[in-house]
Amino acid sequence: MNLIDGKAISAAIRAELKEKVAGMEKRPGLAVILVGDDPASAVYVRNKKKACEEVGIYSEVYTLPAETSQSDLNGLIDALNDNPAINGILVQLPLPKHLNEREVTLRISPEKDVDAFHPYNVGLITEGHPRFLPCTPAGIMELIRRSGIDPAGKRAVVIGRSNIVGKPMALLLLAANATVTVCHSKTADLPAVTREADILVSAVGKAGFVTADMVKEGAVVIDVGMNRDADGKLCGDVDFPSVAPKSSFITPVPGGVGPMTITMLLSNTIKAKDAMYFLDRESTKEA
Repeated sequence: MNLIDGKAISAAIRAELKEKVAGMEKRPGLAVILVGDDPASAVYVRNKKKACEEVGIYSEVYTLPAETSQSDLNGLIDALNDNPAINGILVQLPLPKHLNEREVTLRISPEKDVDAFHPYNVGLITEGHPRFLPCTPAGIMELIRRSGIDPAGKRAVVIGRSNIVGKPMALLLLAANATVTVCHSKTADLPAVTREADILVSAVGKAGFVTADMVKEGAVVIDVGMNRDADGKLCGDVDFPSVAPKSSFITPVPGGVGPMTITMLLSNTIKAKDAMYFLDRESTKEA
């Protein structure tokens, strides 16, 4: 069993990104909007700001009260869309219940949608010509690639069909030439399906959901879950003690997929800056 060290791989990628930013004429800029006082969201936002500082990305954090109206939030997004110093915009989810998440997603310019949630960017991913890759699935693909695992020709099973992880994860594995099955709550005989997987990705949000009887001997197991067990300890979807001995590679929780998500957000912000640079050069040529 080989442990996939997300912290080490994330640190290596951030060092590469820091070097790239240092060579840019102007720093990329990321704006993060936090509405309300959800403690977990506040921690995520602080971590994102700290990560930006680490690699040299300019960042702005907008903390809005929970009672912020849809029109006020839309107005801030519009202003950031028009701000040339900002290359990426991220609205921290979940939002207070009176705000419309889909409206917010559609409001962010596709060119600054570094989460890759906008339908236009989702369409580009489906087409096989992505502008940005969704952060968590992209991070997983980096973990797989940098661990020397080639998905081509392998059977991959993704448990979970969310728009944020499950669906785009399947698309990225498919783009890497894996044969992909997506499982969900209505899948019949789930263990029989997961036992066929050479690469198994679980993103269901249930502690200890994946047990040893669901895993093929020698499988690569990627645990996207961030849950709490009965004792309040952070754990994943995978019952690590029973599954790890059967796995060829496995991600731990914490320290596996988690560190990669913010790192890929940084990568997308730099890509957005690069894209705007080349667009500006093309505009100059045309003029």
